[in-house]
Amino acid sequence: MNIPANLKYTKDHEWVSIEGDIATVGITDFAQKELGDIVYVEVETLDQSLEKDEVFGTVEAVKTVSDLFLPIAGEIIAFNDALESTPESVNSDPYGAGWMIKVKIANLEEVDGLLSSESYKELVGA
Repeated sequence: MNIPANLKYTKDHEWVSIEGDIATVGITDFAQKELGDIVYVEVETLDQSLEKDEVFGTVEAVKTVSDLFLPIAGEIIAFNDALESTPESVNSDPYGAGWMIKVKIANLEEVDGLLSSESYKELVGA
């Protein structure tokens, strides 16, 4: 299982990459394996400000639909439009081409509440 050390994680299986006050968010390798073949990613919250843990979108796999939870409060400033035509990128490259949104972070102190790669490995039993 791929759990990059340079990222932060949530108990809901999202990963977060922080660059200044911008967070890039996607779902983890563990999450995409649990969901199976992803066929659709929907984010209707572009340009909206949401609180931490609010639903920012959904991911649809062959057998299930799962909510996506915002790991950190802020404004959703970008959606990975490539996922509209190639949602399977979430399966093949969850930490690269499969990223989902970019968020302008409202409160950088919330980053401290995210899980380290070691803590996330413990959570998923890796």
